Amino acid sequence: MDRIPTTGKGAVIPVETAAALEALAQRHRSAGGIGMQVLGLVGGRAENLLERLPDDVKKRLEGATERALHVALDAAAGSRGGRLPDGVAWQNTAVTTALGAIGGFGGLPTALAELPLTTTVLLRAIQSISETHGYDPGLPEIRADCLGVFAAAGPLAGDDGADLGFLAARVTLTGPVVHGLIARVAPRLSLVLGQKLAAQTIPFVGAVAGATINNSFTRYYQEMAHVQFGLKRLSEDSGIAHAVLLEDLRQRLQPRPRLRG
Repeated sequence: MDRIPTTGKGAVIPVETAAALEALAQRHRSAGGIGMQVLGLVGGRAENLLERLPDDVKKRLEGATERALHVALDAAAGSRGGRLPDGVAWQNTAVTTALGAIGGFGGLPTALAELPLTTTVLLRAIQSISETHGYDPGLPEIRADCLGVFAAAGPLAGDDGADLGFLAARVTLTGPVVHGLIARVAPRLSLVLGQKLAAQTIPFVGAVAGATINNSFTRYYQEMAHVQFGLKRLSEDSGIAHAVLLEDLRQRLQPRPRLRG
């Protein structure tokens, strides 16, 4: 079995594992490109979108996001087990796109009401992806991993490298501790959802913006879920520590220096 050094710390990774890591890196790059597409459509910079929200909404946004995550966690778990079949990727995208259009059509009030619904569909999509990688989303630790995907930088956020942080948390969470994770995820997700809400309040184009952004949200988080659970599966199948594979992935995602002619 051919092995090649990749981490720069003396660790070596088999060629086939390196190829799988490169495929995950490509998924990550693809997800990151979605944000630039959205910003091009809504105009301006992501941080400026939040300034469009009323002050009282900005103050309540984190709490609203935390409540949406709680609703999504309970609703997504309750709708599984055959009562509501999981959709494939394009179906999940179609549903959230429609929800975004409805939420944006009525302005800020309907956009706020739409948040828990979209978050639930996104979480179900993430849970479904965990199953495709061989995991049971009913297990507490996998539920935690699914929630952790929301800690990735969203499609309206700048790529500061922090979106790999969620991959580093390898903890087993049970019962109330899962809800503690929600409290940790909510502040970051609220910034992303706040930008989404702001875009949906743009006069005359709120419905279009809501549909477009929700489409991008779904594509983004599904890609990041594949990275999350693909890396987890690769670690278990290869016997290589998750931290080693994560470091390799980080290096693959670093900007490559340009060669001078």
